[in-house]
Amino acid sequence: MIRTDEIREEWLEPEAEPKRPFRRTMRLGALFALVLALGFAGGLTVGAAGGTRVLSNLPLIGDGLNATPDPSVDFTEFWKVYNTLNSKFVPSSASSTIPTNEEKLWGAIQGLAESFGDPYTVFLPPEEAQMFKDDISGNFNGVGMEIGINDDGVLTVIAPLKGTPAARAGILSGDILIAIDGKSTEGMSTDQAVKLIRGPKGTNVVFTIFRSGKTSEITVTRDTIQVPTIEYVNDPKTGVYTIELYEFTANSVTLFDQALADFRASGSKKLIIDLRGNPGGYLDAAVDISSRFLPRGEVVVTEDYKGKERNLVHRSTGNSGVPADTQIVVLINQGTASASEILAGALNDHERATLIGTRSFGKGSVQELITIGRAALKVTVARWLTPAGVSISDGGLTPDITAERSPEDFASGNDPQRQRAIEFLTTGK
Repeated sequence: MIRTDEIREEWLEPEAEPKRPFRRTMRLGALFALVLALGFAGGLTVGAAGGTRVLSNLPLIGDGLNATPDPSVDFTEFWKVYNTLNSKFVPSSASSTIPTNEEKLWGAIQGLAESFGDPYTVFLPPEEAQMFKDDISGNFNGVGMEIGINDDGVLTVIAPLKGTPAARAGILSGDILIAIDGKSTEGMSTDQAVKLIRGPKGTNVVFTIFRSGKTSEITVTRDTIQVPTIEYVNDPKTGVYTIELYEFTANSVTLFDQALADFRASGSKKLIIDLRGNPGGYLDAAVDISSRFLPRGEVVVTEDYKGKERNLVHRSTGNSGVPADTQIVVLINQGTASASEILAGALNDHERATLIGTRSFGKGSVQELITIGRAALKVTVARWLTPAGVSISDGGLTPDITAERSPEDFASGNDPQRQRAIEFLTTGK
């Protein structure tokens, strides 16, 4: 399936979902990393986000991969360094080891991938590639949060998933991860971070975080992750109906349709779609849900390949389930990523919804996963564009109405963002 992310995600335990094309937009992906220790990232689609396609069993030579040497590249300096290290290197401690020839090769390829300066283009040596495959299978324990690299190149919490150990411990969207179990995250990829965060159920992992100008430590106990996909409720006092969507799974559309049926039955004409802390999921789910609000044929999102491939435009199927006179607000924050940004951007660009909250994360790239022997390469191949042509990766989505929610608000249960949405829907201001 395609996930819109890659944010690398750590994914949830599967809910006996029907099989669909393996294409998503990145919760992983490097999508970001959902540290349930689930992690796809989502885009690989395996997402944030930004979807990733999985191409399985493609060897280094043959089966479509080009192994022709580039005659314009002079590898003299490389071989000088390679031979110098082999002839002169002495381990600095008894615990140090000399890498095998295979490990040297993986290290060189990792450096090549990193030279492109894209946090979502990552080479995965065999051990990390296997971990990624395990993430996709959904068989693991973790803490229940998605992480990614922000615009400053810093490891950041995209969103703790509702009801998970990370959320219960007080982890918040936007927290900067300074260290994991005392190990600095400077220069650390999401895949490396996920490897540290994972562990057996019942064990602890200590995060050193930076939030609101202060550094603190938060201990989280790993557990099996089970997260709800959707919740919805009508408030008879205000006449405002709220649908909270926590991720875009294969059955999200069915669940969303159930919520819409309940919404229509309530008689309300005022709807809040809460995408805060939603790190993304399946691209097709985001397109299908957008189709409940947009006429047939309207653009939902475009995969822009910058001329290297023909752009792929995803359009509404026009399966409308919402009355045209419904007033709609979409709540977003820094934890809104990938597929969530696609839905929010589509409804906003088509003037179907007003965005309230804070700027979204900005996971708008598409990754492709290529298996190379026992290793794998995740490479960014495209970017997501909203119907108005805005690149989601360039800073995320900006709300029409800015409303903050402080850590103190979270602690007290106060929700000024939702209150602002209700005010807008009931007063028009």
